Amino acid sequence: MNGSGGNAYDAAGRPPARPAGPPTAPSRPAGLPRVPGRPPLSLAEVLRLPVLAAGAPEVVSGHGQLSRPVRWVHITELLDPASFLKGGELVLTTGMPLPEDPSLVRRYVDELADIGAAGLVIELVRRYHRPPSELVRACLARDFPLVLLSRTVNFVEVTQVLHSLIVGSQVESLRRAQDVHDTFTALTLRGAGPDEVVGMAAELSGHPVVLENLVHQAVICGSPGGGVEGALTGWERRSRATPSPDRTGLSGPEDWLVAAVEYRGERWGRLLMLPDGAGDPAVGPEDAMVLERTATALTIARLTHHTRWERRAQRTLLLDLVEQRCRSRGEARARAEALGVPVAGRRLMVVLVSPGPGAGETTELEDRLTDELGAAGAAVLVGALPGDHIGVLLALPAATAWRPLVERLSRSVRESRPDAVISVGSEVSDLSQTARSFQQAARVADAAVPGTPDKAFHELSDIGLRQLLYALRGDVRLQEFVERQLGRLVDYDERHGTDLLPVLRTFLDAAGNKTVAAKRANLSRQAFYQRLHSIERVLGCDLESGEQRTQLHVALTAFHLLRLSRGPAPS
Repeated sequence: MNGSGGNAYDAAGRPPARPAGPPTAPSRPAGLPRVPGRPPLSLAEVLRLPVLAAGAPEVVSGHGQLSRPVRWVHITELLDPASFLKGGELVLTTGMPLPEDPSLVRRYVDELADIGAAGLVIELVRRYHRPPSELVRACLARDFPLVLLSRTVNFVEVTQVLHSLIVGSQVESLRRAQDVHDTFTALTLRGAGPDEVVGMAAELSGHPVVLENLVHQAVICGSPGGGVEGALTGWERRSRATPSPDRTGLSGPEDWLVAAVEYRGERWGRLLMLPDGAGDPAVGPEDAMVLERTATALTIARLTHHTRWERRAQRTLLLDLVEQRCRSRGEARARAEALGVPVAGRRLMVVLVSPGPGAGETTELEDRLTDELGAAGAAVLVGALPGDHIGVLLALPAATAWRPLVERLSRSVRESRPDAVISVGSEVSDLSQTARSFQQAARVADAAVPGTPDKAFHELSDIGLRQLLYALRGDVRLQEFVERQLGRLVDYDERHGTDLLPVLRTFLDAAGNKTVAAKRANLSRQAFYQRLHSIERVLGCDLESGEQRTQLHVALTAFHLLRLSRGPAPS
């Protein structure tokens, strides 16, 4: 071979005590997953490099092993090279020292295969012009890659080119490893939540990353492309088919990368990185460091953020449904079912719990409602929603009545929040319609007049005139209408100490029947008539007009509701 006195020999032509090997620094503990970066060159890629392609390489065994990574190149003519190898080296030889004894040839190949060498390249120029049959048989028996070079190749040039590529890849990997470390350290120091941590893992790796709890519910999913339908569809079934390895590694029929999330030996969940079905490269060992750094950051986030992962997940999904942020019906369904809430073929309904002003943190109440409805056999999502509401999404089988469940929910809420308002929206058949059910429930909640007796919950059919006016109490137009209709009468009563406003209300409540109204007011008919004339004079109206009585009745109802309310709500 050209360059036979290359880096495997000293100046005198003798082999050194230890052949040259990979750089010893920086070192890492044995078995630690490779840091993310460009994957190492495979044997197939190495054979395509011009420096080796010039030798017309021919693979005669180990055709299924060409994806093996080449981590170093080793030139040697020793009979026991395996004693100086660590695994992953591509061995280059002219075959000069190969023994004639078939058993020694088999031992030579067995040692290379056992140590995990990437392959053996033999140059058929010096000693051999065709491959030794015993060497071929031994390599075939071990399915070990044997490559023949029929033309002269400069082995020193081969090592220079490959070592340059390998070292460059290692440097890039170390740089990226430091970037990953710095990224997750920054997230941890600023108190980032688990959603952001998992999202960053997906962005760094280019693969969907899922955090699940111990019962295989996907509580957080990060996707580099944003869509999670493909990752989460059929989640529980696929997750249960993927066992947890002893350490971070590939597992299951889909080759998911799996890492435990734990603290002091207590496992809280798992992180799973999935191959992207869109054709991106499969998840490999190079992604293990990203996943392990994610697990560490999540452990710290769990210790500093006291909200349960499942609670955060339900809140996030409910908010996305209400604000219509899901990309598709399929994605919404996959996310709900990944949280253990079946929705296919179910009747869906939003129930809102409005604890009232000053309710503070609602996590405890949310957990109690989840447990209460779960004990009743209901599939639910529970979470805080805009407007100081707690949202409950019921997913009911066709034969299940919703009223008993809502009544049970109401009793549970009012044990600790007696002033809470419970309202329901209409039934819908698809998660994409959740926003409509929420909007209806929110309107019902806003129209629920405080102090309404004997109402466990409120629904759309409960909204009458009083409820409609109460819902509009913050509207400036309603306030102006009330003042225009009744302002002068209120001022007159205050100035003169009269009771014309209560008399007007009694008259209107009696549907304009003066005799009935006078009796209800405990006044003589003459005195009652005089007061009615005074009201007509002050207001400049005709109480015999049905239209004007209607206007005054609406204004009086709104007037008392405005007094009842705790303050004008924003219009």
